[in-house]
Amino acid sequence: MDRVILHCDCNNFYASVERIFHPELEGVPMAVCGSPDSRHGIILAKNELAKKMGVQTAETLWQARRKCPDLVLVPPHHERYAHYSRLAGEIFGRYTDQVEPFGIDESWLDVTGSRRLFGDGETIANRIRGDMKRELGLTVSVGVSFNKVFAKLGSDYKKPDAVTVISRENYREIVHPLPVTDLLYVGRATAERLRQLGIRTIGDLAEFDRGALEKLLGKAGTTLYCYANGLDEEPVLRESQREEIKSVGNGMTFPRNLETMEDVKSGLLFLSETVAARLRRYDLKCAGVQLAIRDPDFKTIDRQCQLPAPTHVTREIYAAALELFSRSWRAGSPVRMLTVTGIRLTGQDAGVQTDLFGTEKKRDKLEALDHSLDSIREKYGKSAVKPAAILKNDLGLDDD
Repeated sequence: MDRVILHCDCNNFYASVERIFHPELEGVPMAVCGSPDSRHGIILAKNELAKKMGVQTAETLWQARRKCPDLVLVPPHHERYAHYSRLAGEIFGRYTDQVEPFGIDESWLDVTGSRRLFGDGETIANRIRGDMKRELGLTVSVGVSFNKVFAKLGSDYKKPDAVTVISRENYREIVHPLPVTDLLYVGRATAERLRQLGIRTIGDLAEFDRGALEKLLGKAGTTLYCYANGLDEEPVLRESQREEIKSVGNGMTFPRNLETMEDVKSGLLFLSETVAARLRRYDLKCAGVQLAIRDPDFKTIDRQCQLPAPTHVTREIYAAALELFSRSWRAGSPVRMLTVTGIRLTGQDAGVQTDLFGTEKKRDKLEALDHSLDSIREKYGKSAVKPAAILKNDLGLDDD
């Protein structure tokens, strides 16, 4: 018996939540942005009216206003978005206990065992749409399918406020004409490699030789082949099935040795950014940072420090890693590998002692900025926004 998987995606989530608090925004083009006072600020989310005017997430404010002069801009309120995300999760939980969040505004639901109570997958999807609209004032697009990957494609297929069923009978008709970039985990670099092979659609990928894909892309090639052919069997994990996370880290052996401090800073920033983003995705903070350094002779040292307060802010993790490196490594000595790890993990709501010097307020601003960048990358891929320090380098830092 096939599974029945839903993927629920809240439409224009940030903008929709802001409209709840500002009813006067109904019927006008509006966008949530990082810095309304700066013409170089970035659009984080937009409503349907702004979308119809061509406004795009991740573009600058001056670009957006050139397309839509009457665009109304509002600052982000991440605590509101987290609150409504929890309320949405409570609605999903009425229909199944197998709910797996994928970012703040998306979740997979396995409703295979719920059909006797609530009806088939499409019926459950429409019931959820009704609950969300009636109780929260939000609309949601839902994909219904027999695996997670196709369910997500379904929620993206028709928006806003819609249900798309992708079945074994129709998936070739719906899925295979889509661009390969619509497939989960196909980022910019992977898409370019596939394009060089003549693969532009998901159907092209499905028909390509599986062995050749694995040879060219490694294990990722096999995974993408399975995704394109509807062979994804990954389960939707209940909260109790997710393993407790003890630490969050990322390491990299570089294509060449790091010889200068600028090289080291670029490497540490890249690793710190990925660690911080993963902590935020898991709703965790780290109270300490650990750094591993390996030289060309494979000699490795490990150092760690305690942080003044638990954090998942990129700049704070990077500053700690850089301090550890400066204290532990002789200037000019080559580095083969670096690993940055967040340790002594705590929950998202870990308390922070207030101070008299504005540190907490500064941290709140940095945290809001990081959350804003997360939302852009979730929608447009990891390469959508990157620090200038890690662009156009030969250290392998600008791939997805």
